[in-house]
Amino acid sequence: MRAAPTCPRCFGPLHGPSAWSSAYRCGTHGDVLPYQPPWPPTSTALEAIRKSSVVPVWLPWPLPAGWLVTGFGEVGDQRTGARASLVALTGPSLTEGPADLLLIAEEPGIGLGAAFAGLDGPDPGEGFDSGPPNAKIAVLGHPTALWCVDGQTDRAVYAGEAMGNWLWAIAWPADAGCVIALAELSLVDARDHELDVPFGAFSPRLED
Repeated sequence: MRAAPTCPRCFGPLHGPSAWSSAYRCGTHGDVLPYQPPWPPTSTALEAIRKSSVVPVWLPWPLPAGWLVTGFGEVGDQRTGARASLVALTGPSLTEGPADLLLIAEEPGIGLGAAFAGLDGPDPGEGFDSGPPNAKIAVLGHPTALWCVDGQTDRAVYAGEAMGNWLWAIAWPADAGCVIALAELSLVDARDHELDVPFGAFSPRLED
């Protein structure tokens, strides 16, 4: 049996729907869509999130050398569909040791990206994009701007907009953010492609 869903803004427990309301409710953030227990890195999980997601399921393709997909996440339920999607990846950093990367697409107000970034959220905040972008990556073949966002100091946080939704890229350790700026990532929407994706071990970052 899978674990219970949690709040996408704080990962705290939720009160489930009742006879009086179909909403999930967080004691801190009120009515929210549920963050479902993360999926393991398998083709079955990828197919499930491809079918359920209302927003893009962003995947770097081709993957950077040495990188593997290490899990998936979503916010929503059978009634709403997934209004936020998360793809976790792990690979070599530009320094020593491995690096972890989360790519999140979400509708405004969901708060999953902000929660993983360590922000109060639910969105990147006013003025985060007031200066020139800190990175550009290809999204569906089009250059897309990302800005650094001040999250927790142990991670690099980038945020931007793609296809009318927030796009978050969050990397550990903090200097692994260079992966985003330098690796010339090219994102595709996994909903639109049948891909032979290489999988690794489940990412511990999804257990925040």
